[in-house]
Amino acid sequence: MNTKLFFICCLLSATTFAQNLRGRITNEATGSPLPGVAIVLIGHQFGTTTNSDGDFSMKLGPGQYTLRFSSIGSETIERHVTIEAGENQRLNLALQISQTSLNEVTVVGSRNLNRSVTDSPAPIDLIDVRQVTSKTGQLDVNQLLQFVAPSFNSNRQTGSDGADHVDPASLRGLGPDQTLVLINGKRQHQSSLVTLFGTRGRGNTGTDLNTIPAAAIERIEILRDGAAAQYGSDAIAGVINIVLKTSTNQLNANVNYGAYQAKFRFDNQKFDGGNLNVNANYGWHIRETGFLNVTADFNQRQHTNRANTPGIDSTLQRRQFGDSKITNTSLYANAEIPLSDNTRMYAFGGLNSRKGDAYAWTRSADSPRNITSIYPDGFDPIITSAIVDKTFAAGVRTKINDWNVDFGNIFGSNRFDYGVKNTLNTSLGTSSPREFNAGGFQLQQNVTGLHFTRFFSNTLQGLNVAFGSEFRYEDYKIFAGEEASYKAYDVTRAAGSQGFPGFQPGNALTKSRINLGLYVDTEADLTKAFMIGAAARYENYSDFGSTLNGKLSSRLKISPSFLLRGTLSSGFRAPSLAQTYFNSTITNFVGGQAVQVQIAQNGSAITQALGVPPLKQETSVNASLGFTSHLGSGFTLTVDAYYVRIKDRVVLTGQFTDDLPAIAPELQKLNVSRVQFFTNAISTKTRGIDIVLAHHTLIGDGRLNTSLGMNFNSLDTIGVNTNAKLKPYKDLYFDLREYYFVKASAPPSKMNITVDYSINNWAFLLRVVRFGEVKLANWNYDAANLDIYRPKAATDLSISYRFTRQIGLSVGGSNIFNVYPDMHRADLTESGGAWDPVQMGFNGAYWFGKMNFKF
Repeated sequence: MNTKLFFICCLLSATTFAQNLRGRITNEATGSPLPGVAIVLIGHQFGTTTNSDGDFSMKLGPGQYTLRFSSIGSETIERHVTIEAGENQRLNLALQISQTSLNEVTVVGSRNLNRSVTDSPAPIDLIDVRQVTSKTGQLDVNQLLQFVAPSFNSNRQTGSDGADHVDPASLRGLGPDQTLVLINGKRQHQSSLVTLFGTRGRGNTGTDLNTIPAAAIERIEILRDGAAAQYGSDAIAGVINIVLKTSTNQLNANVNYGAYQAKFRFDNQKFDGGNLNVNANYGWHIRETGFLNVTADFNQRQHTNRANTPGIDSTLQRRQFGDSKITNTSLYANAEIPLSDNTRMYAFGGLNSRKGDAYAWTRSADSPRNITSIYPDGFDPIITSAIVDKTFAAGVRTKINDWNVDFGNIFGSNRFDYGVKNTLNTSLGTSSPREFNAGGFQLQQNVTGLHFTRFFSNTLQGLNVAFGSEFRYEDYKIFAGEEASYKAYDVTRAAGSQGFPGFQPGNALTKSRINLGLYVDTEADLTKAFMIGAAARYENYSDFGSTLNGKLSSRLKISPSFLLRGTLSSGFRAPSLAQTYFNSTITNFVGGQAVQVQIAQNGSAITQALGVPPLKQETSVNASLGFTSHLGSGFTLTVDAYYVRIKDRVVLTGQFTDDLPAIAPELQKLNVSRVQFFTNAISTKTRGIDIVLAHHTLIGDGRLNTSLGMNFNSLDTIGVNTNAKLKPYKDLYFDLREYYFVKASAPPSKMNITVDYSINNWAFLLRVVRFGEVKLANWNYDAANLDIYRPKAATDLSISYRFTRQIGLSVGGSNIFNVYPDMHRADLTESGGAWDPVQMGFNGAYWFGKMNFKF
């Protein structure tokens, strides 16, 4: 069925039509063409942009239309056009350079305001969030991008402690902490969580994209290229820039509800995982050109349960296995106030509060960790979360002697408090409480930046120069839980709260560091066809020293419809404070049996005794080569191949035990029976290719937009870095399971085809996402018998109708054919269920309805 859909969609894409509205947009002052001008057909779900020569073309049926023309650095204007049957029209416009350009956000990947996305030397995805969220079932940013951007991957996890509450996400198969996230071009803080379990992001810290409500976002820009030399640490895989809404005098409100079709439930319940989302967005004018835009968002997601799957012994499975229950509340704002013709003050930020309940592993009735007088049938602990995330940025943009100047500060904080309920502390016996405060951690970040940009139009064919500095302060805390959550009151029995032992006073700490970054970024059009760019960045960290990185980029226009582009850069990522200082005692399940594991902080007595060196920065070499092409009427094609080699990647090791001869004396002396730690364990290389084919045309009185996106990706480990003491245990230092976890950060292929047809008040969306095969090693550690998740495809369908300009309705489904990954033995998987969190997830079909209101 899915193969047929791909074939039909490709045939529809191949239809070409002549364009009957053409034009060129130029700079009013200089007469030079303006690339990247956004042209929106007001009242319709369609738009285009000008190419590098300022040209655009559109196919419009007979009728009257209003078009809006807007560009970074220029005024926004509207024009009315009337198209007669069989008529061709040309519309040439000159846009006035506007000082209100200071309120725009430069497209990520280039600091040149005259550069368009298709004119960029690096591949960039622009995702119009308003268009995507109005037609699809995904409500949070991670899931939205998972099914829209082929190079982006994020899966919900279960039985993974904190990762059940914060979804890890990655670009191009690299780590979650190797992607830099910006909001309105400013560095966003990471989550305080370091992921310890689950198939994605193990040992990584990343940015929690779901703290930002989709209803507050105008567009998301994804730079699929190494950019550490431009934007700093973490940008090895690329950059995600989230641009907040700026609209005014319009109320947008949405009510969304959906639920999963439960194919696998022991109680035969047909639907679960109900998801309710309510949001509203409104903006006010401030003076003539200023604004204040505010978004409120409430999302409540219920549990799914896919335990007790058919054909698998129920005694080997968890009784509860599925998505966590999450209540997510957000308030975000974006504002700018004109202070003079050349100066504007800006501010943005928000508050996100999240409450979560996540399933932990089942403790059976006869488990030594159970007290039968309290739980005669055993118990299923619930790990709770209370996450508070804050962001606030403010600054001034002005113009001094033709230099655009931006001076601003952004502060961020993420606090994660653990709790455990429906549990007990076995060592307390029958007097044990059933609920505990287990402690947690917090990360705070403050970044102050001063940036200068200037475009010299009379130098060569155009020269853009940018330079600046950033000063960053980071603070990380671990705080202890209540005594009963960790203490052994009877040393012969298991200590602490079952499901998640609390942090102990010995784990508590407060650590900080500072960083200073200096950069220069230039782009020169040597001719109208040939551009080169160069960037360099110096950074100094108080905890590990200095690094200097560079980037070269180029773009060559072979013809008006074909452009070659490429980049070469070095990159770096400083170990996060959480990776450097995290320490705790956790309960892990190996082959279904509970074991206590100590995670030792780098530099502790344990890691020193084992000869583990201090953490150092990851370094990378990135290269990309590709082209963009206009293949005729309505077609665009981009192809970009990439290579990323990373040295000294930070990972969480396997578990070392006190019965290993070479290290037994050291561990026994320190009274440690099982330990793991963070270290620069491996070096990797990643090779891949991104392909995006898009087409738009008219069919009858409607408009058809079709796109095909593909990512092919291969990651290999090229070195394991051990010291002399641990060299005999190289296979444990980075074991078989960890190897496949790293490779599973992205499937080897991911394909996305979308067909979007709009006619009058109707809109139809069909999308098929094919996920490639994923292989994982289970607790058997048997390379000959891996858990293989064969390629699968998820099909989404939605129908939208606008009753009036103010009210619209969308109904549809995600994964409408109820496709699941392949099942495996629940007692051997990492998650303890029949599936690991791979591909499209394991919840099945999701059916939804959305009401939209505009006033």
